[in-house]
Amino acid sequence: MSDTAGFINMEQVSVGYGSSTVVSDMSFRVRRGEIVALIGENGSGKSTLLKSITKEIPLLGGSIRIDGRDISRLSAHDIARIMAIVMTGAVRTDYFTCYDTVASGRYPYTGRLGKLREEDRQKIDEAMRLTGTVELADRYITDISDGQRQLVMLARAIAQEPMLLILDEPTNFLDIRHKMLFANTVKELALSKNVTVLMSIHELELVRDMADRVIALKDGKIDSDGPVKDILTDEYVKQLFRLGIYPR
Repeated sequence: MSDTAGFINMEQVSVGYGSSTVVSDMSFRVRRGEIVALIGENGSGKSTLLKSITKEIPLLGGSIRIDGRDISRLSAHDIARIMAIVMTGAVRTDYFTCYDTVASGRYPYTGRLGKLREEDRQKIDEAMRLTGTVELADRYITDISDGQRQLVMLARAIAQEPMLLILDEPTNFLDIRHKMLFANTVKELALSKNVTVLMSIHELELVRDMADRVIALKDGKIDSDGPVKDILTDEYVKQLFRLGIYPR
C-alpha cells in the first residue's frame, strides 16, 4: 500500500458510549513506520479513539482500515497479529514471571496449546534484549517496579510482532529514567521494525522526543495536525490546554 493511501485510514469516524458521542466525523491517515501522538485535554477523545481502533468499543459511524483491511471484518485473532497495546494501569498477570508475561505475546502464533517453538523463544529473547529486561526474566511481574513493569509490557508487545503499536498513556507514573528508556525503545522499534505507533500521551517533552507528528484533539474533533515542531509551539499549547484562561 502506498504512503498516499496510508497504513491507517480513518474516514469520518464517530465513536462514543451508548448514545453519547465522544468523537465525531474524524478523518486522518497514518503512514507505515510513523510515530503519531494524540494530545489534548482529558475528555477530548484520545483514549476513546484508540479504543475504537482496537475494537474495544464499536464505531457509531465511519470506517477504519488498517493495511487496507476494514477492522469491522477482522477477528480477534487477526487483530492480535496486526496490533499490540500497552497502556497505563494494573496488569492482570496472576503469578507470571516476567518471561512468561513476554511469552504471552507469542500466543497469536502458537496455536491453542500455546507451546513455544524455538522461533518463539528467539522472538521473546530479542524483545527482552531490546527493552533491557533480560535480567528480570525469572522475577514475578508483581514484584518489580512500575517502570520495569511497563518495559516488560512493551517487551510483550514487541514479541507479538505487531505492525501497529497502540500506546494509551503508557508512561504515567514512571520516573524520568524509565520514561526515557521507554521512549528510546519505541523509537528504535519504529525505526528498525517499521512499526507504526499511535499513542495518547500527556507529557509534551516526550512527544517532542518521540513523535514524528502530532494530532491535537479538542472537544471530540481534530483541532490541529502536523509535524511536532509546527504544532507544539508555546502559543498553541496554551490555546489547546486553555492555559491562563479561567472562568470568572
